[in-house]
Amino acid sequence: MRFTDGFWLMREGVRASYATEIRDLRVDDDRFTAYAAVKRVAARGDTLNTPLITVECFSPAEGVIGVRTTHHAGKARRGPDFALSADDATAPSGTTRRDGAVTELTSGPLTLRMDGDGPWGITFLDGDGKRLTRVDPKGTAFATTPDGVHHMIAQLALDVGENVYGLGERFTPYVKNGQTVDIWQADGGTSSELAYKNIPFYLSSRGYGVFVNHPGKVSFEVGSESVGQVQFSVEDQSIEYYVVAGPTPKDVLSRYTALTGRPALPPAWSFGLWLTTSFCTSYDEATVTSFVDGMAERGIPLSVFHFDCFWMREYQWSDFLWDPEVFPDPEGMLARLKERGLRVSMWINPYIAQKSALFAEGAEHGYLVRRPNGDIWQWDLWQPGMALVDFTNPAARAWYDDKLRALLDQGVDCFKTDFGERIPTDVVWHDGSDPERMHNYYAQIYNRTVFELLERERGAGEAVLFARSATAGGQQFPVHWGGDCFASFTAMAESLRGGLSLSLSGFGFWSHDIGGFEGTPDPAVFKRWLAFGLLSSHSRLHGNVSYRVPWEFGEEAVDVARKFTLLKHRLMPYLYGVAAEAHRTGVPMMRPMLAEFPGDPASRTLDRQYMLGPDLLVAPVFTEDGEVEYYVPEGTWTSLLTGERVTGPAWRHETHGFDSVPLLVRDGAVLPWGADDQRPDGDWLEGLTLRVFGPGTGGTTVTVPDLAGDPAAVFRVVRDTAGVHVTAEGTDRAYRVSVEESGSVAEGSGTVTVV
Repeated sequence: MRFTDGFWLMREGVRASYATEIRDLRVDDDRFTAYAAVKRVAARGDTLNTPLITVECFSPAEGVIGVRTTHHAGKARRGPDFALSADDATAPSGTTRRDGAVTELTSGPLTLRMDGDGPWGITFLDGDGKRLTRVDPKGTAFATTPDGVHHMIAQLALDVGENVYGLGERFTPYVKNGQTVDIWQADGGTSSELAYKNIPFYLSSRGYGVFVNHPGKVSFEVGSESVGQVQFSVEDQSIEYYVVAGPTPKDVLSRYTALTGRPALPPAWSFGLWLTTSFCTSYDEATVTSFVDGMAERGIPLSVFHFDCFWMREYQWSDFLWDPEVFPDPEGMLARLKERGLRVSMWINPYIAQKSALFAEGAEHGYLVRRPNGDIWQWDLWQPGMALVDFTNPAARAWYDDKLRALLDQGVDCFKTDFGERIPTDVVWHDGSDPERMHNYYAQIYNRTVFELLERERGAGEAVLFARSATAGGQQFPVHWGGDCFASFTAMAESLRGGLSLSLSGFGFWSHDIGGFEGTPDPAVFKRWLAFGLLSSHSRLHGNVSYRVPWEFGEEAVDVARKFTLLKHRLMPYLYGVAAEAHRTGVPMMRPMLAEFPGDPASRTLDRQYMLGPDLLVAPVFTEDGEVEYYVPEGTWTSLLTGERVTGPAWRHETHGFDSVPLLVRDGAVLPWGADDQRPDGDWLEGLTLRVFGPGTGGTTVTVPDLAGDPAAVFRVVRDTAGVHVTAEGTDRAYRVSVEESGSVAEGSGTVTVV
């Protein structure tokens, strides 16, 4: 939200007060509080009839420093609030130091400095004493707008050349400088400034992050209202933000997710290919069987089959009952799918249509959200007379769980938790939550309810969602997908921008609808999207009004789908190791180039390519004719598909067939390569090959995980002038070592040397 009219004036009717000078300072061992006047105090009379801003500085975790500024502290505190790991901290994380008028708070490699003698301001320094960012004289304020609404405002300065990323899954330009971003959940598709996943966290190219600890609407002006500042404001009496130290983007994300929650590790089977019925298409068991048979006949391994909305009867979403006319034997059908080795996913949402029997049941027991006058909140968008489950009510959560548990008992494995964005604010919540704060936060309790049910029923490590909405902390409940995109190259590119922004907002796993959702893709779009989708963390074929089985788009599409599905399965020892890293550290699987190459200026704006883990560069092709332009960072790289070696830094202009894509491996990488290309969750040590890329000397450690993400075997790889020497730890099984540059191969167990 904007408050000023250019540099000198305020917008009509806006009255602002800025922290101007420190009038008192209270310092404890691990925090301090400054009391700032909003005007210069020359005499005692200047302290009357004027506000005072309270500025609290503290550290909730190592390498994280929080600033809370408050105007009136007496406002009633209503939830919800983000659940932070710092809430459970038992020991302070920061230390304070005073030197004359200067007060410092240090936490790990991050220091906040406040100088009481100069103009109002705060400086944040890294471990070497270099300035990361600062609060300038107008950077701490509150304002009232003509409608009488009170806003707390904070600003952090942008340095020359500094870029801002993140703020959720945003489909607008990848670099957020110059944009106005409102953190407010909306069902807006992928072609607008609206977003399903709004995260009040941004990451700077200068090696720090900022998290605004407010679950309601946060309005960001990113180098827009004031071009040298990132401004964020809330309609409240207090605003709290955390500066998160680096120095690298991966360090920032690791600290941020330690604070807001690390992602669970999805089961290995979820990394295979998902196929759905699509949304508005006509289908029954015969249709489903024809799809499954068709994939098998064409040699395309399938891991998950998903039933979208119309598995339930029309006008009754959600009642969680199969349409008996279309699926008269759901238990038998699910058993038949399971016999073929498939997992089953079901579409659900948190809305209850009036025609559903659950509407009367939920109304009777108080499980549905109500208006202030006691009426059940309803409207006719999406479903007629639709109501909303009140997940703040523990009894309502248990009731919802019971409905889903019945499906799990039938054989369902996971759920697509659709919707959760259009949450009203003219309502009363069971637990008294503030409706404005609950609008964004609803996605968190919705997805948490379903995810925790899956963990209880299926066991830890077996829970996975396909979720559309999220807020900060939602990364704990993977996987999230990019929502409703058009079937076009433009939408394919905007989907990738959204995924890259989400990854820099702390989300480890992300997917999208291969081929696009809206409409029917041109075969060229579908074939290009297949490579992109199967080189993403999770891969799903899904559409709206038409099926997404590959043969609908020609035999070449079948070949492309087969090739990249088999490739992904061979990569699973590597990919699941990267997934386990995301679970442990919060560093995402799909990484913007900035994350791996923060020191390379050319990597800071790249939004049409990414790193899949630390060693694979992927540049999706967004053209029918196969022309693609992408950037290769410093070093020598090898095409995984052709063996061609390329050297960077360099821009590459190439033309690729539909069965190809730029997919490069870094020199020095040792890629664990599975022998089983038929499933994503096989025995990865059986027939394992360690593919060694690049000459030189030095050591590399490669860990191959088991299906729980724990190390199954560790390989120590040493290069020297005599060759490549590999020592296996934790396993006595035979394995192969392939030196890709020379083509030399050796096989054995224990220690293997390739000359």
